[in-house]
Amino acid sequence: MSNVSTKSDMNIVHNEAAKRFETSIDGQTGYISYKEREDKLVYDHTIVPQELGGRGVGSALVKHALDYARENNKKVVPQCSFVASYIDKNPDYKDLL
Repeated sequence: MSNVSTKSDMNIVHNEAAKRFETSIDGQTGYISYKEREDKLVYDHTIVPQELGGRGVGSALVKHALDYARENNKKVVPQCSFVASYIDKNPDYKDLL
């Protein structure tokens, strides 16, 4: 059995009260947090526990958060370096900046 998780088997939820998108795998929770500023979402932290490292959890969370911004006609401010790097590597999201 593989330890690799794919986006399809990750249940990413929008925790509006905590202002973050999160997923729990094997009892560990990874998340990307944000702040709202007018028509922008400021993504400020992406946290993935060491136990989930290398499984694509961070990338899946960022993709989900960016797709949410697009679906809701929001611009993105990538304060988190992981989010900025993801956008650099995936230029389809540059229009959100």
